Amino acid sequence: MSCQHLVCAQCAHPVIEGRCALCRANRERMHGHGFAGLSPALIVTLLVVLLFAALALRHLGGL
Repeated sequence: MSCQHLVCAQCAHPVIEGRCALCRANRERMHGHGFAGLSPALIVTLLVVLLFAALALRHLGGL
């Protein structure tokens, strides 16, 4: 979703301009992304994969 065509109910200006605090907050919420542009779900998935890889390497190293 894009805020390009949305009009703020508080200041009646386009949200993309960020003229009031509500516009700026909603623009940031809509365009804000997780760490390094990754979604939080992807970050959690990557952490789980890294955990399993570390456990597998530890298990193989003990053999």
